[in-house]
Amino acid sequence: METLALTVVETRNAAPRVRDIRLARPDGGPLPSWQAGAHVKIRLPGGDTRSYSLVNATPEPAAATRPHHYRLGIRLEEASTGGSAYMHGLVAGDAVTLEPPQNNFPLEPAEGPVTLVAGGIGVTPILAMAAELAAANHPFRFYYAGRSRADLAFLDECRAVAGDRLTIHADDEAGGFFDLRGVMAGLGAAGPLYLCGPLPMIEAARDQAKTLGWRDGRLHFEIFTAPVAAAGDQPFEVVLKSSGKSFVVPPGKTIVDVLVEAGEDPMFDCRRGDCGICQVGVIEGVPDHRDFILTESERAAGTLMQICISRSKTPRLVIDL
Repeated sequence: METLALTVVETRNAAPRVRDIRLARPDGGPLPSWQAGAHVKIRLPGGDTRSYSLVNATPEPAAATRPHHYRLGIRLEEASTGGSAYMHGLVAGDAVTLEPPQNNFPLEPAEGPVTLVAGGIGVTPILAMAAELAAANHPFRFYYAGRSRADLAFLDECRAVAGDRLTIHADDEAGGFFDLRGVMAGLGAAGPLYLCGPLPMIEAARDQAKTLGWRDGRLHFEIFTAPVAAAGDQPFEVVLKSSGKSFVVPPGKTIVDVLVEAGEDPMFDCRRGDCGICQVGVIEGVPDHRDFILTESERAAGTLMQICISRSKTPRLVIDL
């Protein structure tokens, strides 16, 4: 895939443990356009990649059209696997290689008001959505929640873009967690909700959407939490239908991990099971679904799976690759 060779032009603290990083071409030329919800893949020194959402806080229609810099907001993870630690170590003048913007979390056309919810560093794509909606004069509400007000990155930008459409929730001030279920219950029968945040927030939203009988596709979300291995995971064999090649997937690794290490070239992106890029057909075996894409009926059918996160309930799995 095409890559961009950019230079760090500015870094600053956006909140405790959050770095605001701006990247540009060495000659200052324009960069590929993007829309709210898009991300770029940063190449790490060891060859791995990490995806980070693009930030835009300018409510102008052309703010992300042929921009002259990309802006990222990156939280330093306590158990960093290398990505956030590398990004936090960057200083002005450093060279960075990345893939052009891709978008698995786009704003879709909507007739009525749009509800935006950000949890913690999940604000990065949500702020860009607020800016895009503000530029289009489309009605929206923006909820931004975190443990404390000091932890809320880009808060001034959120206020500038959303104004009185912004509701801020700080756990330490409110004496408890953000009432996402209550917000969803109060939305009525129509209007999409876009949510980005930690896994417990996503799971609560999915549960509430089922309870309220929301149609598929009304709740849109992106996860900022990496998957973790489950207790009791066992190794299993995965076979590629096209070539007959067989691989063993041990606990702690995914099908994608094993295929990439073996020199195969599967399609994937998020590695969290929420974008659908890695979806494949299942020819034989029973998948252990851990994604956030498939409907309950699709899971029950057992003919599709997301190989970046899901495993196998049977010792052998044949997939349509």
